[in-house]
This record gives sequence, structure tokens and C-alpha cells, in this order.
Amino acid sequence: MDVTPPQARRFSSTIGDDAIRFGDRILIAPGLGKEASRSMSAYTSFLYAGAWADLPASYAEIWVVLSGALRVGAGSDAVTVHAGDFVHVPEQTPGVVEAIEDTTMVCVSVPAH
Repeated sequence: MDVTPPQARRFSSTIGDDAIRFGDRILIAPGLGKEASRSMSAYTSFLYAGAWADLPASYAEIWVVLSGALRVGAGSDAVTVHAGDFVHVPEQTPGVVEAIEDTTMVCVSVPAH
């Protein structure tokens, strides 16, 4: 049986027609899914200013902010991240993510979901 060797893959941070909507304020564009990589997944997300979502998740994520600004966490432990910043969101992190401005970010999750 032939086995395809691992290779680098390119993804775009563009939000296209295949984006999934969460309410009317958050768009998620698929990138690297669980079926392609069992160890991690990656996607691009766009949040309109004022959009928010609960944080607790059963996986850890790294978010790289490409444009805009977010507030992430709970109460006095929340952090603000801007374009060019990245933030680690451990699994079961309490709080919310809120878009301070229209924001585009790339998210990498471990394990894949």
C-alpha cells in the first residue's frame, strides 16, 4: 500500500462562502479539520464589533489576531489583544471573548474538534 508522506499545506485567512455563522455576529471559515489532522484543527474567525461568545471549551486554543481587538477571559483576569498579538486560551478557561472592534483571527485548537 502506498502511503502519502506528510507535506506542508497552505491555508487562507479569507472568510469565504463556506463560512459557518454563529448568530449574526461571528463567522468561522474552515481550514484544517479533524478529518485531515487528528492532532489539531485550525480555522479563521471574524467577529463583528460587539460580538461575544462564552469561552469554556474542552480543548486548548491559540488565537492569532490579524486585525481588530478582543477582550478574552473573565473579570480582572481578562486580557486585551490587538492585531499582531496572540493569546493562549487553555481548555475550560472561564469567561467570554468579546470583539472590541471588527476582528479577524486565526485559531489553532488542540486536540482537533
